[in-house]
Amino acid sequence: MTDTAARLLRLLSLLQMPREWPGSELADRLGVTDRTVRRDIDRLRELGYPVLAALGASGGYRLTAGSALPPLVLDEDEAVAVAVGLRVATGQAVGGIEEASVRALTKLEQVLPAKLRRRVRVVGTAVAVRVGEGPAVEPEVLTTLAAAVTNRERLRFGYFDADGAESRRHVEPVGVVASGRRWYLVAYDLDRDAWRTYRADRIAHPHPTGARITARELPAADAADYVAGRRTDWATAPYRADVTIDAPLARVTGRLGEDPATLHSTGATTCRLTGVRDDDPDWLARQLVSLGVAFRVHDSPELSARLRAMAERIGHAVG
Repeated sequence: MTDTAARLLRLLSLLQMPREWPGSELADRLGVTDRTVRRDIDRLRELGYPVLAALGASGGYRLTAGSALPPLVLDEDEAVAVAVGLRVATGQAVGGIEEASVRALTKLEQVLPAKLRRRVRVVGTAVAVRVGEGPAVEPEVLTTLAAAVTNRERLRFGYFDADGAESRRHVEPVGVVASGRRWYLVAYDLDRDAWRTYRADRIAHPHPTGARITARELPAADAADYVAGRRTDWATAPYRADVTIDAPLARVTGRLGEDPATLHSTGATTCRLTGVRDDDPDWLARQLVSLGVAFRVHDSPELSARLRAMAERIGHAVG
């Protein structure tokens, strides 16, 4: 590829970002003069790329949006960044995201030049992702929440608590946050007159109301900081686990999470889980029960409480 062709691809990649680029900034990015930038812009227009130029001190170049916009062009670093993002997405707790990410990565490889295709394949081979466990969020729910945040629109939805009881919520959403194995909606609850955080996998049938949200001050720098600050108040705060399991280590490994807790063998048919955990004790309780073997909990009040609540629900269900 000639220097001119490579520079045009780089210029087109920059112009596809949703902003206006002053000619001087494009010249600095490309390492050329302002005059060369103007010539390259003219070449792109001759090739059918709709590049607009705005006059004035705050003006610049940009591609117009619409059906005539050419196919996406990625430079080398951008292609690798997209590949890494798609690989990481396979570990998120979103229903169907793994298959969709694999399809998208396959399509990306098919349209990339050979050099970039090799780099993307290297990333796909080398990057290992731990797949999230526990309940997954439906993609439709996640996109509805994100759209309401972007459009600054109120939401109504059903919400299920840890015991399965449903309530109706009317909120003003400000952010969707991925943290650990969970997705959360941060919103102002209009009925309770307070900021709240909702687990997205417990949200049912969200729908926008069309009403605009009121400007409010979130008691944190942003939604992600709000979720991080709330973790110390939730059941996901660090807790101690000490459990003897009547199963060999090989049968249990990989089913109870990873560090900071430690799982070690205590015999041919037993193993023990010890240490401080920062995940959800509800999740650990469900995983222990799903092993289908006997186990005993030692000095772990949070985990014991979750197991007792689970036993009560099961006892009530079977009469």
